[in-house]
Parts: sequence; structure tokens; C-alpha cells
Amino acid sequence: MGESFGRWTLGDDEAMLDIVTSANVACGFHAGDPEGILATLTAAQAKGVVVGAHPAYRDLAGFGRRNLDASPKELYGDVLYQLGAIAGLARSIGAEVRYVKPHGALYNTIAYDEKHAPAVIDAIGSFDESLVVMGLAGSPFVEKAKAAGLTTVQEAFADRASTPGGELVSRREPGSVLHDTALVAERMVRLVQEGVIEAIDGTIVPVEADSICVHSDSPGAVEIARAVRDALVGAGVELRSFAA
Repeated sequence: MGESFGRWTLGDDEAMLDIVTSANVACGFHAGDPEGILATLTAAQAKGVVVGAHPAYRDLAGFGRRNLDASPKELYGDVLYQLGAIAGLARSIGAEVRYVKPHGALYNTIAYDEKHAPAVIDAIGSFDESLVVMGLAGSPFVEKAKAAGLTTVQEAFADRASTPGGELVSRREPGSVLHDTALVAERMVRLVQEGVIEAIDGTIVPVEADSICVHSDSPGAVEIARAVRDALVGAGVELRSFAA
């Protein structure tokens, strides 16, 4: 959330904050400006939603969804800078950033990468080792962060298709983003109850997840998030933030 920029409005943060328990808030490098980020932080605080930093590659034009060949030293500084920016904005209103979830291409790269993952982990640990670190369920990044002494949370995606190996299907591929609200809700109930997700080829993949993500910029995002929440609650699942 917090991804609007100047006159460009993206996502319905107010509506989403009535549904979710945690909000990944942009830090300005892939989207968002200080005014909008602060507004999202303020709204989240008013609605009792836990906020996390959503740092990205320095890629405003590409919305953080392009891989950048930054040096580990450069990436370390970029992540540290973003954490400092959002923490300062949150502190100004008496709020607190509780966790970190890298965004877009950075998230996907560090899931299995040996070059950029340590830089991100080091930056988080240097800034505040009490921050919870979120990563793709089953990925080596989660294990690396845990080995570094950080508290980790594994994440699954409601509105994205998975490969048989548990990775996210590239957005360049057809069917990578899911739009059928009923199907998405059914998949997430099955994830919670059975610990599996059906991959794009029909393979049943075991997934151990602590959190479910819905992208606020996807068409119908609010309806998808509401359908997932209603389905989980209807199945008797108690929803709360992992970082509360």
C-alpha cells in the first residue's frame, strides 16, 4: 500500500485497510511519495492494522518489477535508506514499523539468490534486528534470515499462480495473476486447512505459510481480499497479524 505518487493514484488503501491485518507500505523507491505514505500509515494506525516496510530496487519507472544488477554494497544502502525513511514517517505519528517485506523483483530475486539476499538481511539486521522478516514460503531466503538471528514469516500469495517448485509464475507468463475471486478464496481456504496450493500445471504443492498476500494494485483487489477474508472466517479461521 501507499503506492500512489503525486497525481497518480494506485489502489484503494482505505478499503483494503478495513480487510487486512497487516499492510506492506511502499518506501518510495518503487512507488509512493512522502505525503501518500504518511497518509497510509496514519489510516493503518487508526484502523489497528500493523504496518511493515516494503523496500524495493530503485526502480520507480518499472514499479520495482525489473531486476537491477546493483552491487551488494549499493543494495545494502538502498534498503537501509528505505527502512529509515518509513520508520521516521511512522514515528512522527506515534506508529511503529513492525516487519519488512521486500517488494517485487527484489522479493523474487532474493528468494533464491546468493548475491542480493545477504545484503538485504544485513541491512534489516543493522537497522533493527527486532523487525520480522517476510519471505516466500519454502525459499532459501527465509532460512538465511533465520540463520542470521532474525524472526521470519513465510508467505503465500492469494492472487498469483505458483510453479510446481513453489515459485511465483513470472508476470510475463499468461495466467500468472489470478482474478477469479471464488477460485482465489477456495485456494486460500485449502492452503490453511490442508497446507497445499495447486500449481499452474495442476500439481499439488505443499506450502507452509504464516501469511497470505493480496496485491492492492491488481484489478478487483478489494473484492479478492474481501472474498479471501470472508472465506477464511467462514471456515473458522482466526485472522490476526503475525507481527502484532
